[in-house]
Amino acid sequence: MNFFEQQDQARRQTRWLLVLFGLAVIAIVVAIDLAVLVGFGLGSVQDGEVQSLRQMVSLNRSLLIGATVATLLVIAGASLFRIWRLKSGGGRVAVELGGVPIPPESSDPLHRRLRNVVEEIALASGVPVPEIYVLERESGINAFAAGFTPADAAVAVTRGALETLSRNELQGVIAHEFSHIFNGDMRLNIRLMGALFGILVLAVVGRRVLWHGRFMGGSRNKNGGAILLIAFVLWAVGYIGLFFGRWIKAAVSRQREYLADASAVQFTRDPDSIGGALKKIAVHADTSYLMVDSEEVGHMLFGSGQAMRMFATHPPIMRRIQRIEPSFTRSRLLEFGTQMRKEAERRDRAAQARAEKEAARKAREGGFDAAGIVQEIGNPGWDRVLLAAGIVASLPEAAGRAARSPEWAVELLLAGLLDKEPESREQQLLMIASELGAECEGRVRKLLDVTRSVQPEQRLPLLEMALPMIKQRDANEQARLLSVINKVIRSDGKIDVFEYLVARLITQYLWEAANPRRAARPGRRSLKSLTDEAKAVLAVLVLHGSADESQRERAWRRGLERLGAEVMSMESWPEDWIGVLDPALKKLDGLEPKGRQVLVEAMIEVATSDQVVNAAEIELMRAVCAALHVPVPVLNPAAG
Repeated sequence: MNFFEQQDQARRQTRWLLVLFGLAVIAIVVAIDLAVLVGFGLGSVQDGEVQSLRQMVSLNRSLLIGATVATLLVIAGASLFRIWRLKSGGGRVAVELGGVPIPPESSDPLHRRLRNVVEEIALASGVPVPEIYVLERESGINAFAAGFTPADAAVAVTRGALETLSRNELQGVIAHEFSHIFNGDMRLNIRLMGALFGILVLAVVGRRVLWHGRFMGGSRNKNGGAILLIAFVLWAVGYIGLFFGRWIKAAVSRQREYLADASAVQFTRDPDSIGGALKKIAVHADTSYLMVDSEEVGHMLFGSGQAMRMFATHPPIMRRIQRIEPSFTRSRLLEFGTQMRKEAERRDRAAQARAEKEAARKAREGGFDAAGIVQEIGNPGWDRVLLAAGIVASLPEAAGRAARSPEWAVELLLAGLLDKEPESREQQLLMIASELGAECEGRVRKLLDVTRSVQPEQRLPLLEMALPMIKQRDANEQARLLSVINKVIRSDGKIDVFEYLVARLITQYLWEAANPRRAARPGRRSLKSLTDEAKAVLAVLVLHGSADESQRERAWRRGLERLGAEVMSMESWPEDWIGVLDPALKKLDGLEPKGRQVLVEAMIEVATSDQVVNAAEIELMRAVCAALHVPVPVLNPAAG
């Protein structure tokens, strides 16, 4: 099941979630109404006459309607309030669970190792590096990814996972979480949190009133008993919500945990990576449990957050292990536990040496595999991770430090956009000083020599590493930065593909980070209804490929064939390619997942038709796929 099929399945599961949520609400309303009838219906009995249920409902109709409306308002209000509280993205969830953000300059070796692993997988996948948190007070082995989109995503790992897992195993866990980011699980999980809060709120209110009500025992308050009775009813009815909540979580998340485990194996190409992490959890039954209340977030964790038999959010740990390693049996757990430390240390040293050697080779050779790239969207293979690691390792040290620095990331970005002509560059620097201040302009000058040593394949990874740093600026600073970027790009009267990519990526990333709930999601329009827009994208891509007219025609025809459109010659290639591309991308963002897949495949056909893929083609495909919310694996222009 590829990225686009996963997106479709996530959308279907969202509809299934709404159905289950509706059933839970109906059950809670019925229970509340029955409690109201029992509590107040007996008061309508006259002269000891026994009345039927229908008579009791008829006599208390207004009361029942009021109870129903009140219950629905409480559930809906609580759900909407919870989703509103989570609008700032995955970082909010991490902070609520005690997460601490990892600063880029952290000297903790475990923090640095985690950041390196997250950066490698993010860059291999073609997405900005997410926010990284550590649950410092949690000694269990667990992790989660939260957010609405990759732009506001956060990855959190427990301190226990950092201290217990080898680098390979940590890589498997992070790859598992990235699978949730790409497959639509993350947005689904946030919605699930909001829905669960609504149907659990009655139990929470009743439990807290009962807890505080124990101090009312000696009170002369005549209403104390009635209040406690109402609280007990809310608490009891709330457990109907708890039952349905766990049922919903189990129905939605269990199968997707298997899929994420399989994706992690695809990422690392090493079943022992995620398999080792699962075995370490299995050695001790409570190794993954959290100290904080994980009822609300249990469905998004890597391992179970609490002990639960009925409607568990995760498949049994042994079953997950056996999906990865069918020959593994429970009798081998004890043996594994005794050998765990020695084996992890040996494997970690060997894997690190192998990874460094292979990363260097991949960085030299490049890595553009046209045949398998679609299957690696949202699920990149080990080669992509190695290529990303090689690119990161080869970055100029000063450039890497600047990209990870909240103070220098903006200046690094601006330095990379400056013109090579001295006169034009001085005008751009003057513009930066005028708009952002002399201090900013001075830093840009200091980074000029650094950016000159940056290779084409390193520009996009540096941008993706710098984006989270830019997001930390306030809204006014972000707006000024976007304005300056556009002025710098347009100052020389021409815009190249990389400049277009930078402007588009930053604008889209910052907007989605500030408006995660409004961010685009897979649309419903068919590719057939947007054929003209898809052809416009292919025409722009052909324009930036070979300059040979016959080769352009060949690429154009191959793209149309894959698109399923009528094959015809192109009369002329678009001169104002940005004016053609921008409106086309705006409409194409409404494509259904299958249509997006076909369009990406058609772009690959165009780019590879001459067996040479240049930097402009790769950057243009990255810009198009970013607009379509499709994470393209890392590609090396050197592969051309």
